[in-house]
Amino acid sequence: MNFSIEHKDNLVIFTLKNQQLTSELSAQLKAKLLIIAQPDIEGLVIDLSSVEYIDSSGLGALLLAQRQMSEYSLPIIICGVQEAVMNMLHISHIEELFELYPNVDEALKSFEEE
Repeated sequence: MNFSIEHKDNLVIFTLKNQQLTSELSAQLKAKLLIIAQPDIEGLVIDLSSVEYIDSSGLGALLLAQRQMSEYSLPIIICGVQEAVMNMLHISHIEELFELYPNVDEALKSFEEE
């Protein structure tokens, strides 16, 4: 799995750099997101701008992070969602569980406005 983690103030920006988020990567992603999604952060931004395809295992990894963050009443934002990934979020009826922004900058602005 190819990714980067950036800290901006007390926010974590997790950028997945793989073109596909499938069962081959989902276990690694779940493990990494569980480590990151802790109550000592203010929020989690997941940048999927490189991801062109996601399967149900990949969606499961995102849902796990969402559940973990919701336990602490902390926001999780997904940004840079490409059309095919958005279709999967919509088909699976989970897009409403996440705040969605076009890019990382817009996601970070949403925290400044709160």
